Amino acid sequence: MAQTITPRSGRRGPVSGTAVKKGGKRKPFLLDLYSTAVGKKYVMAITGVIGIGFVISHMIGNLKIYLGVVDGEYDVDVYGEYLRDILVPILPRTYFLWIMRLVLIGALVLHVHAAYSLTVLNRKARPVKYQSAREYQVANFASRTMRWTGIIVLLFLFWHLADFTWGWFNPGYERGMVYRNVDASLSRIPVAILYVVANIALGIHLFHGTWSLFQSMGWSNPRFNRWRRHLATAIATAVVVGNVSFPIMTLAGVIEFDPDAVTHEEVGE
Repeated sequence: MAQTITPRSGRRGPVSGTAVKKGGKRKPFLLDLYSTAVGKKYVMAITGVIGIGFVISHMIGNLKIYLGVVDGEYDVDVYGEYLRDILVPILPRTYFLWIMRLVLIGALVLHVHAAYSLTVLNRKARPVKYQSAREYQVANFASRTMRWTGIIVLLFLFWHLADFTWGWFNPGYERGMVYRNVDASLSRIPVAILYVVANIALGIHLFHGTWSLFQSMGWSNPRFNRWRRHLATAIATAVVVGNVSFPIMTLAGVIEFDPDAVTHEEVGE
């Protein structure tokens, strides 16, 4: 009769079959969990929530551009400077901003890696493609849309940073002058079109991401699907409408920098 071996009392068993390597050493629990498809989906969901929170807060902060000049300064410029002063003097200037940046960078790297790893696992699990057009549309449309919109958003993120943070692609870029930089960049029609298309792709990505993260975290319930769809639609719509308004309003002349309105001193990073 085969002998049944049970783990010692009070000790967890491995999550995956590869958790115990030669020599009896066990992988750390989080690494063991991440090696599974379920763990990667958890990471996708958690980092997705971080990304959604950043995108919404970033869009809300940028809406200050419509307040124009307040007390002798463009309000959005004051907001940009405020971000560098968060938790001063508890922390030195820009430290908290850099903490947020590092968290976002880490979340982005994990999100991309988990997405790529899941794609590889899915291809291994289903080496034969869907045979009918209906199967392709129902079972695979969302994942393929997420993949391509994710690539578009990733490429756009690099452009956005090079445009507004580093100033590489922005004519006459001036550090700390957010209003002026927005006007200089988005008044160019090709760039405005790029921002509109990229933000539509971002909205599609946010919609599918918000919808699917509930399933990834195990919170899916048919009774709540209607509310999940409403939440996903509301988030995607708000972000797209808010972000797309900036290039449109710039081309329409609503957002237009007046060099005589205020005097700025150059600020540091």
